[in-house]
Amino acid sequence: MSYIDAFVLPLAKKNLPAYTKMSKAASKVWMEHGAVDYRECVVEDPKPGFGMPFPTLVKAKKGEVVVFSWIMYKSRAHRDRVNAKVMKDPRLAAMCKGPMPFDMERMTTGGFKVFVKP
Repeated sequence: MSYIDAFVLPLAKKNLPAYTKMSKAASKVWMEHGAVDYRECVVEDPKPGFGMPFPTLVKAKKGEVVVFSWIMYKSRAHRDRVNAKVMKDPRLAAMCKGPMPFDMERMTTGGFKVFVKP
């Protein structure tokens, strides 16, 4: 089976271009170090009619959009190996200097073992 790190975060609409630039650079780093897939998605249908909407979950404010992201790996052990390399990569360190285009304290994250895959 596979393993996924997932992230959900609110982002000021005005910061979407800066976040997109950062994400494109980060995706290259993760993929070069062995990630199987890397996706960044912006909410298009924030109230699908069932469950708790992501904007409610992350307490999105007026003028914010919600980003849902995931990085896929072969396994948790593979994730740990890839992330160890990523964290040592100077390109990632450079991205993390200065202000971030989103509030890291409002970002939610977790590692998920995939248990159903058609």
